Amino acid sequence: MREDNRNKTTASDPLVIGGHSFQSRFILGSGKYNVELIQAAVEEAGAEIITLAVRRANSTAGNILDFIPDQVTLLPNTSGARNAEEAVRIARLAREMGCGDFVKVEVIRDSKYLLPDNQETIRATKILAGEGFIVMPYMYPDLNAARDLQSAGAACIMPLAAPIGSNKGLCTREFIRILIDETDLPVIVDAGIGSPSQACEVMEMGAAAVMANTAIATAGHIPAMARAFGQAVAAGRLAYLSGLGRVLTTGASASSPLTGFLQD
Repeated sequence: MREDNRNKTTASDPLVIGGHSFQSRFILGSGKYNVELIQAAVEEAGAEIITLAVRRANSTAGNILDFIPDQVTLLPNTSGARNAEEAVRIARLAREMGCGDFVKVEVIRDSKYLLPDNQETIRATKILAGEGFIVMPYMYPDLNAARDLQSAGAACIMPLAAPIGSNKGLCTREFIRILIDETDLPVIVDAGIGSPSQACEVMEMGAAAVMANTAIATAGHIPAMARAFGQAVAAGRLAYLSGLGRVLTTGASASSPLTGFLQD
C-alpha cells in the first residue's frame, strides 16, 4: 500500500467510533460491489471500514467476504429493513455470521427516494445498543432525531447528503452543519456525495468522516477516483484542524503592501 495515497491525517487525530480508533476517515459504502472497487478503496483511498449488505455475503456472484482484507473492519448494514424489528433481526444475523459488533442501521420504507425512517431507526438503535452493538445509524439530517439517536446509544450519526446513489452532492448542507455544530457524536456524511470536492467541503465543515460508493464505482477510472477521494477527505480534515481563514463579506484586503512602489 502506497503510504502517500492513504487517507490519513496524523496518528494523533484518529477517527474514534465506539471506542475503536481508525486512521482513515474515508469509508466505502455498500451497493455497487466489485473486486476492483474494494481493492481501490483500500489501496488508493486507505479505507479501513467497508460496509456489507448481509444478503450479499454469500451471493450467486460468490462470497464478497473473500475479497475484503482481514485488516478491514466490516460494517454490516441492515439494508432491506422496513422497520426496527427487521433491522434488529438482520443485525443479529450478521453478528452470528461472525461480522462483529459494528452495524449500520438502515431502515427504509420509501422505495422511490430511499429516505431513511428516523423513528424506526431510533427504535432499532436503542435495542441494538442495549445488546452491545456499536450502532452507526443512517438518518435524515434532523437535529431532534440526532439527539434521540444519541440518547438511544448510537456511536455516531450518518446523515445523508442527497438521495442514495444520486451523486447530487451536499443537498442537505445546512442541516448537516447544524448536526456538526449541535451534537456531540461523530457525524459521518453518507449517501449522495458525488465528487472529491464535495467530500473535501464537508470535511472542512467538521464532519468526522465521509462514506462513498457510487461516485467511485461509476467513475471512468476507479482507482484514480478512489485516490482522489482519499486525498480530498484528508485535505478537508487538515483544513478543518488548521482553521479556515476569515471571509470578508464586503470589500477586499490586499495580500501585498500598497505602499513603497518603485519610483522612476
